[in-house]
Amino acid sequence: MAFQGGVQPQQLLVRVARKLGGFDSHPMIEHFKFLKDHTAQTPKMTIPSPSAVHFRDGRDAVPVSVYPDMDEFYHDFGLTYRKVVRAFADAGCRYLQMDEVNLTYLCDPKLIQQVRDRGEDPAVLLNAYAGMINAAMSDIPSDMAITMHLCRGNFRSTFIASGGYEPVAEVMFNGINVHGYFMEFDSERAGGFEPLRFVPKGKLVVLGLVTSKTGTLESKDEIKRRIDEAAKFVPLDQLCLSPQCGFASSEEGNVLAEDEQWAKLRMIVEIADEVWGR
Repeated sequence: MAFQGGVQPQQLLVRVARKLGGFDSHPMIEHFKFLKDHTAQTPKMTIPSPSAVHFRDGRDAVPVSVYPDMDEFYHDFGLTYRKVVRAFADAGCRYLQMDEVNLTYLCDPKLIQQVRDRGEDPAVLLNAYAGMINAAMSDIPSDMAITMHLCRGNFRSTFIASGGYEPVAEVMFNGINVHGYFMEFDSERAGGFEPLRFVPKGKLVVLGLVTSKTGTLESKDEIKRRIDEAAKFVPLDQLCLSPQCGFASSEEGNVLAEDEQWAKLRMIVEIADEVWGR
């Protein structure tokens, strides 16, 4: 699984060493507390989605000696994540995002074939990952929002996956209980807006129409035109606007300057005011 142009970040294999279930604390909860203590706004916390432990390495990450039955692993890991999410909630977090890149990887024919070649069924993985996310958020307070970020890779302005959302859209929008979706739509690699027809009432879709990969500033008129296109499939009041991903998914960052990043953010705010108003 390589990035465009053979660019490769440092990778660590996370391996399950024993049966899961216990949870005491995590450094990122302390990170959230620090953030909460230093802002008057609603602090947002971002964590990896449960699928991050499994998708890249498959059985190498979940040894048969520990979990002979993968269904048992998915069950235990979902319940462990539930404790983690609840710990964030108990610390005061009311806006938590799960970075779920692997659902977009399940849209790429080459990566789908890699999954099949190692003896796994992509449809089974899709439903297993959905089940873990639902388990993870099954004990949240009624005033807590959980969103999902979908990305095709963002290391040093490169990417891993291509392919529209159609293979995962129905399960993603109607089988996963998150409240909103941050979706990559800044290039042809993400496909068209047709999969948005599955979005149910009450859920938000944040259109990632402004790329974080280059410093070139998009045309405001073009962004508005694309918002209009998306609104053909889901009501405008369920849509939002954002960059396609973060400006630095790793310490190396992307290949654009700080002033270019601020220019993109300013433009997003201006477009949002013009399209939706304050």
